[in-house]
Amino acid sequence: MALGALVDAGCELSQIESHLRQLPLDEWKISAAKVRRKGLTATQVTVEFHESRHHRSLSHILELLSQGALPARVQKRASAIFERLGEAEARVHGIPVEEVHFHEVGAVDAIVDIAGVSAGLELLGVDAMVCSALNVGGGRVQTEHGILPVPAPATADLLRGAPTYSTGIDRELVTPTGAAIVATLASRFGAQPAITVEAVGCGAGAADLAEQPNVLRLFVGEAAEERAGESGVGSVVVLETNVDDMNPQIYGYFVDRALAAGALEVFSTPALMKKNRPGQLLTVLCEPAAEEALTKLIFQETTTLGVRRFVAERRILGRELVTVETAFGPIRMKVARQNDRMLNAAPEYEDCRRIAAERNVPLKRVLEEAAFEFRKQYGGSN
Repeated sequence: MALGALVDAGCELSQIESHLRQLPLDEWKISAAKVRRKGLTATQVTVEFHESRHHRSLSHILELLSQGALPARVQKRASAIFERLGEAEARVHGIPVEEVHFHEVGAVDAIVDIAGVSAGLELLGVDAMVCSALNVGGGRVQTEHGILPVPAPATADLLRGAPTYSTGIDRELVTPTGAAIVATLASRFGAQPAITVEAVGCGAGAADLAEQPNVLRLFVGEAAEERAGESGVGSVVVLETNVDDMNPQIYGYFVDRALAAGALEVFSTPALMKKNRPGQLLTVLCEPAAEEALTKLIFQETTTLGVRRFVAERRILGRELVTVETAFGPIRMKVARQNDRMLNAAPEYEDCRRIAAERNVPLKRVLEEAAFEFRKQYGGSN
């Protein structure tokens, strides 16, 4: 259904297939057709394959993905989805992830589905995904492990922290594959964010349900805050943790690492911890795409045992860089505008620091010179 929605939104199936043909898989075919589901037109993608082997380990699948000449981000996304799925299966069955053998999702069609979705997102230029609450369905489902309740155990594990509900339909509406895709790629769950919609796609499931259209709908657009030079409303991921047993020397090192890994801001706030110990609240702001890497970095470089995360709405001003000529040479100025009106302007710190060191002059003098020349050349407001 996800593949169908991507194709329906304008991604050429032939382009997705050209990426997938790089994978060392047994004989398979992929096709797309327009179908109707309760009066709605949608695209159904079908994968046909012939193989006797359906059971593959996580390491085998990751090796298979690495052997194909997939674009780096496509391989990274597909691998991350399978890793997330493998971790869920390991927890459900109480075994190490190295011992997990995928059954249904180890088959060619599931590999094509996951790698195909990753390729489709790349072809459409999707950088982040937001997902609505999920209708998981109900009843029971037949699996390799026997008859299981819906949602299946792996699906339920993958959707921890995601809003789910059931309208009582006696059918599995979210599969482990689908759950792994949204659990891995969705930066948050909830209402549709502020975006300019450029395309809408509907992907059809194989079943034609009596209760509702069996489709997955996809909106593709540009987030408000990503429009260059424009102000808007967007969202940012907030990662935070409290620490009271960390060497202060580590903090400065962590800040440098976090900023290099994509953090927008890193700061600490004094906090009074349990047992009346002084500590600090460590906060990291980042774009959704950097969340996973920064969470791992917090665990790796600090002494914390847990990280809280939430999504905060933010308003931002449109920004641009302009260069002014000064007695010390060219210096970039960061200019913020709203509705074409200049509100703020500040010298780029790194430019001023470099010039101060090279010319052996006080940094404050370079900052003042840049601000003065900017006002002289551009005026105080626009």
